[in-house]
Amino acid sequence: MNKKDLFVLSQYLVPQHSLSRLVGWFASTEINWIKNTFIEKFAAKYDVNMDEALEEDLRAYKSFNDFFTRALKDGARPISDDKIVSPADGAVSQLGEIELGRCFQAKGRDFGVNELLGGDAERAEPFMKGDFATIYLSPKDYHRVHMPCDGVLKETVYVPGDLFSVNPATAEGVDGLFARNERLVCMFETEHGPMAMVLVGAMIVAGIETVWSGQVCPLPKKAQVQKYDGGEIRLKKGDEMGRFKLGSTVILCFPPDTIDFNDEIKAESPLKMGQGIAD
Repeated sequence: MNKKDLFVLSQYLVPQHSLSRLVGWFASTEINWIKNTFIEKFAAKYDVNMDEALEEDLRAYKSFNDFFTRALKDGARPISDDKIVSPADGAVSQLGEIELGRCFQAKGRDFGVNELLGGDAERAEPFMKGDFATIYLSPKDYHRVHMPCDGVLKETVYVPGDLFSVNPATAEGVDGLFARNERLVCMFETEHGPMAMVLVGAMIVAGIETVWSGQVCPLPKKAQVQKYDGGEIRLKKGDEMGRFKLGSTVILCFPPDTIDFNDEIKAESPLKMGQGIAD
């Protein structure tokens, strides 16, 4: 058994939720020596670019979460005129057509769009034979999530689940990864039709926030799907819609014949928030 297989196996054995909540405590503490040590070691290990941060002083952040979800300076992420822009910094994990109701994850692995969106066939139906993009946010990336196009929020659905890592090694080793992890499904109506925007939780992710409801509190693993009424929330392309407390993945789903991914956008393509990805 190689190191990659051992890493995946270990995730089945550890208490995923307890470990994530413990890390969440360290990430939220405002005790100076703990948060400063945590922030400085993390920034050095991952070579975090603080020149683009609105607050460049690492010790000025009140907690690790505050640092991790740091704001950027005005103009640091210009918004493309393309129809669809990247919602986050990161890299394309996979993208393409939703075939037979399933999205490609890695060689020999896929996940169902119905399961991804909370197990509601009516919610998933518009995206059958449509297109999807999975964007992975690495630890060094900017971790606020923005709108890929103008949209009106119609529904959000919190889906409890596992907390596997979402890095490439785990994507290759755990079938249906993104449809089994804890996630927040956000359904928008756009000028291009309905759009699903899914924020996927992961191991040691302390939480997911949205601009309209704040912290999406993790619920017990066996809890039922929780729905929240989005009301009349309108967001423009490039507006912040949420953030991860520690990194994870965003998945976009579109109906058929509504977008065309740009030719240069492929699996493993690096992305910056606001970069054009489709017309």
